[in-house]
Amino acid sequence: MTGTHVVAVCGSLREQSYTRVALLHALGGADTAGATTELLDLRELTIPPLDPDRERQRDASVFKQQLRDADAILLGSPMYHGSYSGVLKNALDHCGFDEFEGKTVGLLAVSGGSFPLPTLEHLRSVCRAFNAWVLPHQAAVPRAHAAITDGEFVDNSTADRVALLGQRAVEYAHIEPDPITFESEQNVGATK
Repeated sequence: MTGTHVVAVCGSLREQSYTRVALLHALGGADTAGATTELLDLRELTIPPLDPDRERQRDASVFKQQLRDADAILLGSPMYHGSYSGVLKNALDHCGFDEFEGKTVGLLAVSGGSFPLPTLEHLRSVCRAFNAWVLPHQAAVPRAHAAITDGEFVDNSTADRVALLGQRAVEYAHIEPDPITFESEQNVGATK
């Protein structure tokens, strides 16, 4: 679909990040489907801890604008203690309905061990609170050290699933939004 712009947010600060590799692969799937793509690497931004009493810093404003300009968003995170990374949580804390409401969001999680289902579930809950439309297809990279070597996928099945996430983001980027969710009605923080 021409004219579709997909943005991926990397919630990992590691220099040799499996999450970044997987998101770039997903963006490759979006590119193949005809979208323009962009990686927002939180490692390259200085987004301070959210303090609602202080004015937002420039990087947080730029980050939010990049999300608003996207037709679809991919969120990627390593699994930390059964959830997603603190750096991604902080970045999302700076956001609200303006960045996510009615927008298509794809989820990707990476772990060193077993399937990172809690990370995906927690991100899905956050996106529902923003009233985003979360793709049913989600991508996980368990045992990332075995799936990715030297910055490339060596597990073709996982690579295909990750690329499909990017393709689905393009296919459903302009889907008719669902009515607002109960979670979003209760999300006072997203309106402030």
